[in-house]
Amino acid sequence: MGKFEIYKDKKGEFRWKLLADNNQVIAVGEGYSSKAGCKKGIKSVKKNAPKAKIADKT
Repeated sequence: MGKFEIYKDKKGEFRWKLLADNNQVIAVGEGYSSKAGCKKGIKSVKKNAPKAKIADKT
């Protein structure tokens, strides 16, 4: 069971990263101007990721 971590980048934007159980980064989000926007981004990933299809472009 991983965890989402919210942090501020060098530009002062809020970002999230998804960490695996071993704390390895497995996904990152875009920059948001507010923490609330960042949390909405996490909520969207949680809602939509289980339904996401795999598009293999190789």
